[in-house]
Amino acid sequence: MAKSTYEESSIRVLKGLQPVRERPGMYTRTSDPTHIVQEVVDNAADEALGGFASRIDVTVHADHSVTVDDDGRGIPVGLHPEEKVPTVELVFTRLHAGGKFDKKGEHAAYAFSGGLHGVGVSVTNALSQRLEVEVRRDGKVHRIVFAGGDVAEKLKVVGTVGARNTGTTVRVVPDPKYFDAPNVSLPDLARLLRAKAVLLPGVKVTLRSELGKTPKTQTWSYPGGLTDYLAELGDGAQAVAPTFAGETYLPAPKDGESWSEGEGAAWAFAWYEDGRGDGESYVNLIPTPAGGTHEAGLRAAVFEAVKSFVDHHNLLPRGVRLQTEDVSARLSYVLSVRVLDPQFQGQVKEKLTSRDALKLVAQVIRDPLEAWLNANVEDARRIAELAISQAQTRLKSAQKVEKKRGSSVAVLPGKLTDCESDDTARREVFLVEGDSAGGSAKLARDKQYQAILPLRGKVLNTFEVERDRLFANNEIHDIAVAIGVDPHATAAAADLAGLRYARIIVMADADVDGSHIKVLLLTLFYKHFPALIERGHVCVAHPPLYRIDVAATGRRPARKLYALDDAELAAIEDRLAKEGVRPGSWSVGRFKGLGEMNPEQLWETTMNPETRRVVPVRVALADVDDTQRVFARLMGKAEAASRREWMERSGDTVDVDV
Repeated sequence: MAKSTYEESSIRVLKGLQPVRERPGMYTRTSDPTHIVQEVVDNAADEALGGFASRIDVTVHADHSVTVDDDGRGIPVGLHPEEKVPTVELVFTRLHAGGKFDKKGEHAAYAFSGGLHGVGVSVTNALSQRLEVEVRRDGKVHRIVFAGGDVAEKLKVVGTVGARNTGTTVRVVPDPKYFDAPNVSLPDLARLLRAKAVLLPGVKVTLRSELGKTPKTQTWSYPGGLTDYLAELGDGAQAVAPTFAGETYLPAPKDGESWSEGEGAAWAFAWYEDGRGDGESYVNLIPTPAGGTHEAGLRAAVFEAVKSFVDHHNLLPRGVRLQTEDVSARLSYVLSVRVLDPQFQGQVKEKLTSRDALKLVAQVIRDPLEAWLNANVEDARRIAELAISQAQTRLKSAQKVEKKRGSSVAVLPGKLTDCESDDTARREVFLVEGDSAGGSAKLARDKQYQAILPLRGKVLNTFEVERDRLFANNEIHDIAVAIGVDPHATAAAADLAGLRYARIIVMADADVDGSHIKVLLLTLFYKHFPALIERGHVCVAHPPLYRIDVAATGRRPARKLYALDDAELAAIEDRLAKEGVRPGSWSVGRFKGLGEMNPEQLWETTMNPETRRVVPVRVALADVDDTQRVFARLMGKAEAASRREWMERSGDTVDVDV
């Protein structure tokens, strides 16, 4: 095996659009080119959302290239004041160049948009063989052409139009080498465009396909908005009550109110006997198929409103307790949210992670729904009966599981604060270091399905401990009894029939001691409970190290932001500066540990499934040998010399928190 070298020349600097072409999966879906076309459609939709466009036309040509045309304002074509290149060229060739960073002020082009980072259409260009752009603006037609991400034909004027004839036309020829399938998915594209028509009243959306012998054209229009769309999704199914639809966009906030002017939601939902508890959601017209905090806010609002009606009319049978999933299990919905500064998980924007969106959506939906339920009592009773029936079915299922467990279960540790639910698929236990953090976690948790097991001090290094000697350590004994699984030498011999929790979450402070505790616990699971890791039951929580308090500025109310580490803190401060917040006007506090957080902060940042950062622990098949070597070097008693040699060689590259 040839020896590798690590020196100055080993470091590569990727410039321009190279990062996208090197790792396209970080920026887009690579199953097919549909998403890079969606980025262009989203830009046209943002123009329509702002009231500047009335149509979006998409054409799939016979050669499988795609053209997107709108009648918006047209991308600016003049020289950028700082970069001194045509702005339209900058938009398509530079990552993080766009008009959607600033949401307010005299230079703000968009108040609400799906675009955030100035990355979208530059990714489209990077992964296209050819991309042609025509801009109608100021009575002229401007044209620029790119090939492989670079300028192939410089910007020039190719014609004239009427002063009111404005807009942008983009033709995309995807490069098949970056995708598993070379062509866009027509069904996915049609679904996306149909949704845009629903969410943009008054905007005409057209899809033309030149594939095949006979060209086809589809045009979408929904006079009834979300209600008509929900009925179409229901495919003629009969709801137990009429659809509840509405929209609320909030006014300018007063002191202490945590929203921005214009934020809010539009919705339509109904309950069905054979419903599946799902629907479609959008944030600033961007589809979010993986859901996120806005969907959690809808479910929270629906649960609180229905539960209030049930309690007020005393409908709940004795011994039955409603849970969120009981109310939303048969619910179908369409939700469209407007958020001033949305935060998504990843560049493809499939999941919203903005914590404020949960409260925002719950706030704007709950009161109107509660009023509607009380004004339509018979319909509300049918909805309540459906939820109660679901709760009774859940309880019967849980009782069957309990009987299978038998009566020979070991006595649970006294310091374990268990959860109430018997649904193992939902249950999770947090392994928390110390009574202080354990106390905060107990107050912060959702007692329905979250259990807390405080650990006293650091657990034993079990890398070289024999199985028969494990239970000599009280903490390890309590962990094994609490989770209901015995330690086994091999994953093949493991019996997980008694597993009491679907997720075992290691939650420690965001400092050096906390990292040491995480390593010791992961060593225990890796060495003695490998099946739990193989099957994805072991997770690590990432609590924040910093809290950033930002004072109210303009339309933006006061905020509390959280950062995992120094790098994220720097990124947040950079983003605040770009938003126009005066440097130094925010304060940064550092958490000394989980016990220092109040229960609300701990719930919001580390325990709420909708807003927390919890990462499952996995060992890839290709990394099994490397993982074993790393554990042996770091945790083996006979490896002191190897550890010392490693620290002397690489210790200066380690980011140590002192």
